Amino acid sequence: MKTEFSILQLADPKFARSNDILRNCVHCGFCTATCPTYLELGDERDSPRGRIYLMQQMLESGEPAPASTVQHLDRCLSCLSCMTTCPSGVDYMHLVEHGRDYIEETYKRPLFDRLLRGVLGIVLPRPTLFRLALFGAKLARPAKDLFSGPLKAMLDMAPTKLPPASRLDSRRVNPAGGKRKMRVVLMTGCAQKVLAPEINDATIRLLNRHGVEVIIPKGAGCCGALPLHMGKEKDAQGFAQANIRAWDREMEGDGLDAIIINTSGCGTTVKDYGELFAHHKDKKLAQQAGKVAAIACDITEFLSRIELTPPKVTTGLKVAYHSACSLQHGQQIRKEPKDLLAQMGFEVADIPESHICCGSAGTYNLLQPELSAKLKARKVANIAKTTPDLVAAGNIGCIAQIASGMDLPVVHTVELLDWVTGGPKPSALQKGG
Repeated sequence: MKTEFSILQLADPKFARSNDILRNCVHCGFCTATCPTYLELGDERDSPRGRIYLMQQMLESGEPAPASTVQHLDRCLSCLSCMTTCPSGVDYMHLVEHGRDYIEETYKRPLFDRLLRGVLGIVLPRPTLFRLALFGAKLARPAKDLFSGPLKAMLDMAPTKLPPASRLDSRRVNPAGGKRKMRVVLMTGCAQKVLAPEINDATIRLLNRHGVEVIIPKGAGCCGALPLHMGKEKDAQGFAQANIRAWDREMEGDGLDAIIINTSGCGTTVKDYGELFAHHKDKKLAQQAGKVAAIACDITEFLSRIELTPPKVTTGLKVAYHSACSLQHGQQIRKEPKDLLAQMGFEVADIPESHICCGSAGTYNLLQPELSAKLKARKVANIAKTTPDLVAAGNIGCIAQIASGMDLPVVHTVELLDWVTGGPKPSALQKGG
């Protein structure tokens, strides 16, 4: 693609990077075949290729973002399926991040949109506020039919009952069972910590059982993905900086073998910390960010490197494995979760159109509820074709999204691995008998 950025624009590292990304695009259109929004809407402007054109025009102009461009970029799920498909290696992830950052700087959204995004940006990354917000949503839930759009979607997604907070992930040190073989940090996250604390519990138990000491450093929290996807890069850097400093202290102290992440959306972001701080004025922080990113890994990625104990439970269950976009496209991890489940005795079923997003995508199901609902229905229909006993996934957003659309247990992969190697049966399966 030919670009025409000014010399002044190219002096900005963000514009220089976007210029390089745009020049790699050859307009082949392969990305349109795997883009969820293009498949649903059939509009070229809601495909990666179309959005690339729109972002090029917006960024080159130096003018405030046009409302029409904002609309089409807002519809992008950031599922990154296009990056898996692209034969030219176009780095769409960083291009769309720049586009959203530019929109945030130059475009004034309607008041309701600004308020909604502001509330989500404040509440979701902070577990205490999020828990209070969900309690409020529970009180308002009986009146949900009086609302529409994002407000109704928020009330629909709010659980009727919240589980008690985890006791394990509040401990600074969860010692290895027997001789310590490895020492890791677990990123406990924000929304998942409130919605499904059993995932962190299962992760800690499973790692401890296999000789891994699990550290929960004080000061670490949200990865920064939620504000980053809304174009608030500085807010994202603030969250990321707290994590980097907390984890670097552990690395410099007793050392770390890995930073374990059991929410794949967070994993994609943490693995990109080096890029997020590449041009930061604090060079030491930028170096620390790169070190952190280098040892970050998804829980299934880590477990595939160690020898798991033989299964103690024979389940005979057929599991439909949903590969979260942030895992299969963002981190290029596809085989490990399925191989681990098969190794532990589960029958693993591949879901048709497994590369297509379920419509969760961070805050997407709240900001774009109509499109999200269509993608959820598509995913649920494809899962049903496999006639499974349950669904497994590696991302809390996907788990909540799919569970709200079908009458089957939907659990995190690590909960199943913990169960069959000596942990408790997942609560979602206990409800089914």
